[in-house]
Amino acid sequence: MSLLESVVKRKETFKRGQLLFRPGDSFDYIYAIRSGSVKTYVCTADGRVQITGFHIAGELLGLGALASGRHNSEARALETASVCCVEVWRMEELAQKIPSLQYQLLKIMSGQICRDEELMLLLGKRSAEERLAEYLIGLSRRFAARNYSATQFHLSMSRGDIGNYLGIAEETVCRILARFQDAGLIATKRRDVCLIDLRQLEAVARLSAA
Repeated sequence: MSLLESVVKRKETFKRGQLLFRPGDSFDYIYAIRSGSVKTYVCTADGRVQITGFHIAGELLGLGALASGRHNSEARALETASVCCVEVWRMEELAQKIPSLQYQLLKIMSGQICRDEELMLLLGKRSAEERLAEYLIGLSRRFAARNYSATQFHLSMSRGDIGNYLGIAEETVCRILARFQDAGLIATKRRDVCLIDLRQLEAVARLSAA
């Protein structure tokens, strides 16, 4: 985050439940999450909510507004989150001067596109067990990529939020997590999760076949 921090306009702390941006807000900042986590979601015309992503420390937020210049989703803190707000015009100015920054941004955007494609595959082709197993594996890899533990982490999102994101009922999420724990794949204590058998969890997710 060193290059990004050089153009930080300000640092803000968002408490649990606070909005970072909402639909229609102008694309003035890119948000770099320093600690905590944030969820993004859209609301349909009939009032339904669809969660589109969970974002953890070390990730950027808000790039989806790049094309239109305005946000089309809401971003809300799942827990207390420290966020760097980077002015878009300063980012564009610096990216023209520093090719490595351009590459870093493209890499981040590519990663987000890949996660969107993986979610489409999960929703369309996988069973509920496979979806949840792959979701846990995906979180593990994202934490590991940011030098956090790959096997022990806190699920800041609720079981209902996870179910909404994966397209399964909250009760099903709870039931499958209990099944994984009984099988010795994971251990849970409230929202804290320990992945005990990553290889078997990958087998459940059928990642090798994918």
